[in-house]
Amino acid sequence: MQKDQLFTRRRMLLSGAAALGAAGTAGAVLAEVGEETPRTAAAPAAGPQARQALKPSSFRLQPLTGYGPPRAAPRKLKVREEPILQISGRGRRMVLTFDDGPHPDYTPHILDTLARYDVRAMFFVCGECVADNRELLARMADAGHVVGNHTWTHPLLTTLRRKEIRSEMERTSDVIQDAYGERPQWFRAPYGAWNRATFQLGAEMGMEPLAWTVDTTDWMEPGTRTIIDQVENGAAPGVVVLSHDAGGDRSQTVRAIREWLPYLLDSGYHLTVPRRRV
Repeated sequence: MQKDQLFTRRRMLLSGAAALGAAGTAGAVLAEVGEETPRTAAAPAAGPQARQALKPSSFRLQPLTGYGPPRAAPRKLKVREEPILQISGRGRRMVLTFDDGPHPDYTPHILDTLARYDVRAMFFVCGECVADNRELLARMADAGHVVGNHTWTHPLLTTLRRKEIRSEMERTSDVIQDAYGERPQWFRAPYGAWNRATFQLGAEMGMEPLAWTVDTTDWMEPGTRTIIDQVENGAAPGVVVLSHDAGGDRSQTVRAIREWLPYLLDSGYHLTVPRRRV
């Protein structure tokens, strides 16, 4: 299935299933996040004029490096009963995540914007998209972004048998390792629809389940301004932001991040990624 064909089904499914993935902020919390270097100078005041004049942030994260032999057996994790919804820790930390890619028309532009401001993000990719765009995962690895598993064909997992769910997850982990250099340590269920099997299988494969706390609603293509407002109004310490770089026309997402990303940095937020397990 081509990813662009998912958009109609997403409209029908996501409104109901998203509540399972982001049902408030009372759920599990990610305790450890990536290291960062503080800004070397005070940020200019926030506001439309300040945003236009921003220079790339001095904020840094150390790039990730590969580990272990190919196809190394993953370390099994404790089975969770709900996905992680937010991060904890000191300061104004947030995590940016992008689902459904990579896509040759949109992902490179998002990577360009992240590189301009030297920010790392998480990309939850679909295996069928990786198979056609391996070079984009290599670029993510080189830039220090974290790549997570978002299944092979983006199905509604709660309608599948256990062996089908395993196949969706395992095939995707395999192609990610081939293209990115290591197996994913994070999993996100399509449509935010989780069940016991997804938590159990993810733990067996060494992946933690990550949901989100702020939905940009870019999957509905609501307009660039609406996407910007969703991020800027939802920004808060510990937030995990959901965006998409495939699965439909993501030109609004590409335009929106060029405005809301410098706004967040200008407002003093540290955009981080989870700490790697070793």
